[in-house]
Amino acid sequence: MQLGLLGEKLDYSFSETYFKEKFAELNLANHSYQNFEIPSIEDFPALLKKNPQLHGLNVTIPYKEEVLHYLDEISPEAEKIGAVNTILIKNRKLIGYNTDTYGFEHSLVPMLNLSHTKALILGTGGASKAISYTLNKLGIENIKVSRSPSKNQCSYKQAATLLETHLLVVNSTPLGTYPNTEEIPPLALDKVSENHLFYDLIYNPMKSALLVAAEGHGAQIKNGHEMLILQAEKAWQIWND
Repeated sequence: MQLGLLGEKLDYSFSETYFKEKFAELNLANHSYQNFEIPSIEDFPALLKKNPQLHGLNVTIPYKEEVLHYLDEISPEAEKIGAVNTILIKNRKLIGYNTDTYGFEHSLVPMLNLSHTKALILGTGGASKAISYTLNKLGIENIKVSRSPSKNQCSYKQAATLLETHLLVVNSTPLGTYPNTEEIPPLALDKVSENHLFYDLIYNPMKSALLVAAEGHGAQIKNGHEMLILQAEKAWQIWND
């Protein structure tokens, strides 16, 4: 079974190492996993043509939304979310799924308490769509924060005033990812307290600059490592169903 990861810059990706270790543990000598870096989503058809044995793909930044136009089918959940991070190639058809929502939900829920009724989502990309979908499913009111907010979004300046009531903050931006570990979303943290829960989808480093700062104000923190494992296992289930 040939599998892989579709993205733009994949030098420090989680998936390749994870699945290669999984294949070794399960003695799956006939399975392979590799990174497929493409500079533009327009190169996707050529990639497929060059790799006719591909059975499935994970999809990461920045193609979770752009890849939708190349799929033959989309799962109802992924269609509602508007982003795909897993593709099954079956009978020459490309079928899109979103396992980010599964990974996020199952890693977040154990940390929630009754005060987590409102959330700020930092970023507006493909990952943020799965986060918002999941929070809506859990009954948690949420708003996306952007440097250039559009309708139903807010600016980082506006977000600062919302921190008193929005006690769950989820970072879906890549700011702080290795090697640019000092980068941090421009969120005013002076109103952060022990009542807040900060969840950062970043896993490399294990504690981003944002999480370090939030923890310094007493907030509870969690990175995206467990979410990645859970979404990867869900993708594995889809490919083997």
